[in-house]
Amino acid sequence: MATITLKGNEIHTSGELPAAGAQAPNFKLVDAELNDRSLDDYKGKKKLLNIVPSLDTPVCATSTRKFNDAAKKRGDTVMLIISADLPFAMSRFCTGEKLDNVIPLAMMRDRNFANDYGVLITDGPLAGITSRAIVVLDENDRVVYTEMVPEIGQEPDYDKALAALG
Repeated sequence: MATITLKGNEIHTSGELPAAGAQAPNFKLVDAELNDRSLDDYKGKKKLLNIVPSLDTPVCATSTRKFNDAAKKRGDTVMLIISADLPFAMSRFCTGEKLDNVIPLAMMRDRNFANDYGVLITDGPLAGITSRAIVVLDENDRVVYTEMVPEIGQEPDYDKALAALG
């Protein structure tokens, strides 16, 4: 279990992020067309998982915009935005913001992703959704970088996450 804060108040997650060097847990998430997606769908590409509580919050929206801009220069990488939002809301946000370089994925059908990656918030007012975290995977789905943002209202370290992509 990881300890993070929400406006200075301690809250907890279901576990720890996968360790650097570990094989990333596979997942089943839902895309904008309600199709199931897994790591296999992005085989051979580097992956940046931008895990956010909700695109309806300013920090989540900002991180999505920043990673969308970064993706324009990275043909070898997919930027996955993962949240508990419904696929329709995520798609509406990305379309409205003209963010076509990121792939929004939802935990609509289950919370296994959040548990497997240790990001499910287990207590406090945000229990049941994800903490803010970054996981970078190489083209073989090995973890090369992780960050669990310690205060949920803070932005991740974009420079470190993007540098981890090589």
